[in-house]
Amino acid sequence: KVPVLILYFFQHALNSGIRRYHVAPVLCQRAKVAMSHFEPNEHINYEKLEKNINIVRKRLDRPLTLSEKIVYGHLDDPAKQEIERGKTYLRLRPDRVAMQDATAQMAMLQFISSGLPKVAVPSTIHCDHLIEAQLGGEKDLRRAKDINQEVYNFLATAGAKYGVGFWKPGSGIIHQIILENYAYPGVMLIGTDSHTPNGGGLGGICIGVGGADAVDVMAGIPWELKCPKVIGVKLTGKLSGWSSPKDVILKVAGILTVKGGTGAIIEYHGPGVDSISCTGMATICNMGAEIGATTSVFPYNTRMKKYLGKTGRADIAALADEFQQHLVPDSGCQYDQVIEINLTELKPHINGPFTPDLAHPVSDIGTVAEKEGWPVDIRVGLIGSCTNSSYEDMGRSAAVAKQALAHGLKCKSQFTITPGSEQIRATIERDGYAQILRDVGGLVLANACGPCIGQWDRKDIKKGDKNTIVTSYNRNFTGRNDANPETHAFVTSPEIVTALSIAGTLKFNPETDYLTGADGKKFKLEAPDADELPKLEFDPGQDTYQYPPKDGSGQHVDVSPTSQRLQLLEPFDKWDGKDLEDMLILIKVKGKCTTDHISAAGPWLKFRGHLDNISNNLLIGAINIENGKANSVRNALTQEFGPVPDTARYYKKMGVKWAVIGDENYGEGSSREHAALEPRHLGGRVIITKSFARIHETNLKKQGLLPLTFADPADYNKIHPVDKLSIVGLADFTPGKPLKCIIKHPNGSQETIMLNHTFNESQIEWFQAGSALNRMKELQQKSS
Repeated sequence: KVPVLILYFFQHALNSGIRRYHVAPVLCQRAKVAMSHFEPNEHINYEKLEKNINIVRKRLDRPLTLSEKIVYGHLDDPAKQEIERGKTYLRLRPDRVAMQDATAQMAMLQFISSGLPKVAVPSTIHCDHLIEAQLGGEKDLRRAKDINQEVYNFLATAGAKYGVGFWKPGSGIIHQIILENYAYPGVMLIGTDSHTPNGGGLGGICIGVGGADAVDVMAGIPWELKCPKVIGVKLTGKLSGWSSPKDVILKVAGILTVKGGTGAIIEYHGPGVDSISCTGMATICNMGAEIGATTSVFPYNTRMKKYLGKTGRADIAALADEFQQHLVPDSGCQYDQVIEINLTELKPHINGPFTPDLAHPVSDIGTVAEKEGWPVDIRVGLIGSCTNSSYEDMGRSAAVAKQALAHGLKCKSQFTITPGSEQIRATIERDGYAQILRDVGGLVLANACGPCIGQWDRKDIKKGDKNTIVTSYNRNFTGRNDANPETHAFVTSPEIVTALSIAGTLKFNPETDYLTGADGKKFKLEAPDADELPKLEFDPGQDTYQYPPKDGSGQHVDVSPTSQRLQLLEPFDKWDGKDLEDMLILIKVKGKCTTDHISAAGPWLKFRGHLDNISNNLLIGAINIENGKANSVRNALTQEFGPVPDTARYYKKMGVKWAVIGDENYGEGSSREHAALEPRHLGGRVIITKSFARIHETNLKKQGLLPLTFADPADYNKIHPVDKLSIVGLADFTPGKPLKCIIKHPNGSQETIMLNHTFNESQIEWFQAGSALNRMKELQQKSS
C-alpha cells in the first residue's frame, strides 16, 4: 500500500499547485493492484484508462460522461477510432469475461472449436442456472450435482484446460459473485447473461452478451459494440421509509418501457446517488436490462469504497481514489436524454403482470388488480435473485418479518428466500436473518437462480390455474417462473414482497394499512431499517472456487458422442453467394416475443450444451398470428398444422430456407444465444421485425443469420404466413444500404418492400462466412 500512498502525495501536490512532479514509471509499476484475490498476477490498469481517455477527450474536445470515459478508455485504437453515439461501431478491449453455466456450455464449445490453447483475458464460469428449487437449499443442491454431473464436469475440465476460473454449484449467482470479487470502478466486463450490468453498482461498465461475443474477447479479438447513446438519470433527494433502490428502476422502467433504453447506457448521477448503498446501486443497474439498456452505471463514491473495503478490496478502493477524476462524469457533460427522479417523493412500486415496465404504486395495485381481473390473493412470495439478494435486502426483509412474528403472525402466502451467494448465505445464517425468515414461514433455497429463471418444481397449482405471485426478481414474462401462462407475476422490492406475503393480498399497502395480530389487536408495520453491510466481517462460508492450473494443456475434456446433454459443434454452411429466394415463412409472430418465447428456459436448461436437442423448443412460446396459438404453425408444403420445431425440421429436410416475421423489440430479455443458434441450426436464414433487442440482434448476426427491420413498420401487415419471400441484392450487401424484399402472394401477385439493417463491414463478413466463428477461423488460417 506504500506506493499507493506515495502516488497520492504526488497527485495531491499536483492538484494543489505546489509543484509539478514527474512520477517515475518504476513507481507506477510498484503500485500495481490485482483485479481480484483469485488472480494476483492480473492487475488493474488505470494508467491505460487515463491515457485513452485523454486521447479521446482531446479529439472530441468536450466533457465526457462517465459511460464514455470507461467505454472509450477501453478502445483498441483511441487515436483513430471513429466515435459517434448511436452510429459507429467501436472496437473495444474488455478487461474480463464471466459466464453462467447455462450459457457457458455453448460459449466453451465455441471456444474449443476455435482451436486456441488458452483464454487471452481473465475469465470465469459460474454454476447457478441448473439448480431447481424443490425441497430447500441443501437437498436441491445435492440433487442438482447428481443430475448435472456430466455438465459440471465438462465446465470444470474445460475451465482447467483453457485457463478459466470455475465457481462450483452452490457458490451463488454469477452477478453477486462478480460484485463481491471481480467488479471494480472503471472495469469493462462482458458476461453471458443479460443482467451482467449488475456490476455498474460498483462503477463498472458491465455488459450482457451472447457466447460468441465472449469467445471473441477470450480469443483476444477486439470486441465490437455500437457506440452507445447515454441517458442520464439525475437523482435528487433521499430514499426513506418503504422506498428502496428497487423502486428507482421500477419507476424508470415505467418511464422508458422495455425498449426505451435500447442502444443506450443509463448513467445515474446527481446528489441523490449518495443516499443509495453500493448493493442498492447494483440492484438498479441489474434491472436496467429490462428496459433494453446496453448497461447502467453509477459514479464512484464513498458507498462503493465502503463496499470494497468490506469485501477485502481496500487496495482497489485506494487506487480508485487516486484516479477518481476518471471514474465520475466531467462537469458539463451532455446526455442524449435526461430523466430526473426525486427520491424523497418516490413511492414504493410494483410492476406487472407479464411485463416489467407496467408500473404501479403499491398503494394502487389492489384497486388496479380488481379492475383488471387479476387475482388479488397471493399464492407465493419470493425474495432473492441476482437483483435483490444482498445483505441489506435480507436485513430489510427480516426487519419486516420480525415485526409480524412479534404479533404472532406468519406469512399467509408461501414464502421463499434465495441467498445471492454462499457468502451472503453464511453471513445471514450467522447474523440470524435466515432464521427469522424461516420462522415467519419461509423456505431458504439454494444459492442459485432458481424460480427467477423457471427452475422451480412448483406443486401448489396446476398449469392453467390463474394465480398471482410477487417476487423481488427482475423479469416477469408470461410463464417465465413456473411455465404456467396464467401465473400473474409482479416484481417489487424484497421488503414489499415480505409484507405482502404476510398479508396474503395485493390489496395491502404497508404504508397505510393495518394487520391484525394473534391477540386480535391491530398494528401497522413500521418501515424496515437494516445495515447495508454486516457489522462483523462477511462470513465466506464454504470454499467453492476452483483455480485453473498454470498449465492446463494436459487436461482432457470429455464430450461423449452419445451424450444427450452435450454436443460438439459443426460449422454452419457458408453463404453461397446467391440471393435468398422463395423462402417460406415459418411463423409470423403476434405481439411480444422474448428470448423466453424463442428458446424457453426451465426444463429446457438441461439441453443448453446440446444444440440439436434444445432446438426442439424453437419458438414454442411465440403466438402465431394466423391462429392465435402457441406452437402451432401451418406447414406450407403439407398444409397441416404442427409444432414449430417439427415444421422447421421438415423444411430443413426438404432443403427449403425459411424466415420469421416478428413485431416490436423482438428478442428482448435474456442474452441466451440459443435463440439465434436454434433457428440457424434448423435452416432459418432471415428474421424480419419492426425492431430488435440489442443482444439478440447481435447474436443473430454472429450465427450467420440476417436480422432485418421494416423500413416502414406498416409493411409488417403486408406479409402473410402463406407468402414466399426473396431477399435480393445480397451481392451488393454493404453497410447502410437497405435490402429489397419481394413478397410473393399465393394468388400470383407480388409486391416489393425495403428492409433496413445495422451490419458493418466485419459483420457482413460473418454472414458471408456462415458465422462469426467461421470468420475467426478463416482469419486464423490466413495469419498462420
